[in-house]
Amino acid sequence: MPETETSRTAAASSLPGVLHMICGKIASGKSTLTKHLAAQPKTVLISEDDWLARLYPNEIQALADYVRCAGRLREAMSDHIAALLAAGTSVVLDFPSNTPTTRSWARGVFEKAEAAHRLHYLEVPDEVCRARLRTRNLSGEHPFQTTDAEFDQITSHFIPPGAEEGFNIVRYG
Repeated sequence: MPETETSRTAAASSLPGVLHMICGKIASGKSTLTKHLAAQPKTVLISEDDWLARLYPNEIQALADYVRCAGRLREAMSDHIAALLAAGTSVVLDFPSNTPTTRSWARGVFEKAEAAHRLHYLEVPDEVCRARLRTRNLSGEHPFQTTDAEFDQITSHFIPPGAEEGFNIVRYG
């Protein structure tokens, strides 16, 4: 049977989507990049900060609170994200993939869906992130305020992705 435009379109729509993961320190530009990536057709953005602010209003006061709540959110969203990918929708996760553990969770999601992936890594110096963070805090537009001390504490856990992890990395300087 000859291939038609309709059969090519149907075949293309049955392909899994792409999972876009973001790696970078606080205020490195992750959310700005995710909005750009999510502007592509058949692509949805899922923002950890938005979900955490709505599900846990005023409950995240310390790093331990964030770790607990973010873990719950990842557990709750895993199958849903995999289903979106398997249905052919690309997903941009505005969740920090800043440690091997969080990247491993995301790997489980795209592997379950047999989907492609991209790990977008923003390599931005600390002093630039701090300046952006102060500006963001003053604007009041972000659901969470982060102090310099919290930046230091959170950044101490940041581990850049390594080649041995096997991700398709897209680097931004």
